[in-house]
Amino acid sequence: MSRTAGQVAPPQKLEVRLKILYNALCHTDVYFWEAKGQTPLFPRILGHEAAGIVESVGEGVTDLKPGDHVLPVFTGECKECRHCKSEESNMCDLLRINTDRGVMLNDGKTRFSKNGQPIYHFLGTSTFSEYTVAHVGCVVKINPAAPLDKVCVLSCGISTGMGATLNVAKPKKGSTVAVFGLGAVGLAACEGARMAGASRIICVDLNPKRFEEAKKFGLTEFVNPNDHKKPVQEVIAEMTDGGVDRSIECTGDVNAMISAFECVHDGWGVAVLVGVPTKDAAFKTHPVNLLSERTLKGAFFGKYKPRSDLPSVVEKYMNKEIQVEKFITHQVSFSEINKAFDYMLKGEGLRCLIRMEG
Repeated sequence: MSRTAGQVAPPQKLEVRLKILYNALCHTDVYFWEAKGQTPLFPRILGHEAAGIVESVGEGVTDLKPGDHVLPVFTGECKECRHCKSEESNMCDLLRINTDRGVMLNDGKTRFSKNGQPIYHFLGTSTFSEYTVAHVGCVVKINPAAPLDKVCVLSCGISTGMGATLNVAKPKKGSTVAVFGLGAVGLAACEGARMAGASRIICVDLNPKRFEEAKKFGLTEFVNPNDHKKPVQEVIAEMTDGGVDRSIECTGDVNAMISAFECVHDGWGVAVLVGVPTKDAAFKTHPVNLLSERTLKGAFFGKYKPRSDLPSVVEKYMNKEIQVEKFITHQVSFSEINKAFDYMLKGEGLRCLIRMEG
């Protein structure tokens, strides 16, 4: 990946042009960089976990002005559709995640170009650029006192994992929670369980090197499926007298999803799926697991409505309820962005902060 000069057009109707100050590399960026996404586009500007300042606004934008501190978000909130008006959903009809779309909604064209040739957008954000243009519904105004080099990580993975626990699994104080996968999203799910007052947080991962790091996020016990001859759901059931109260799956592996569901206690257990499986994956479990009053749920972006809810998540950080610093394990400048990709590919650390330049 190299840095090249180009043009970023002014924002059009209901669009905002942002000056990006900080990025954090998310595994989704790597996934599409490796061209594993549904419809690879080239050339395309990646990046979606970021923070910046409003540079200019287009026609019809009334709740943002130049100078506002913001988080661009890969999904959005138009505030007009049935989903946005429902208290039960954050799946905006207009602005929900679309990995295939590489253009703006207003006119079906890009705002990026080089030598007159279009450069495509990514997840409506394209934050690996010193300036970017996004739909106003994907831009969240936050407390200007919040340090952008910290709260940028709240625009994707951390909110996704933490919200899956707090907003969907909803463990009660003193309950037992199992978390599958100890990447940044999984550790954020642990953080949510810690914040909820869980008495035991049992983490499942194939990499024992993640055990010590996970203790910072509230982990109390670690289970490596490779260390056992029986299915991990049976191991967890034996550890917890029949199963955990809540589980959160953050790997995208369908077998882990099945284990996460089958390891919750009958009668009241709730399993929440967060990881994204491959397109051909199939979830298989015996119907009696549902008839025994186990509940299976899915969670998208932690059930947060971006514009309505993320400002309060930032305030949790400001009030020291969330410690996002422990998620940031590396820092590089934008000119060294390839180092960030190397860290991710080698499985080193959680989030690499990328300082934009210029």
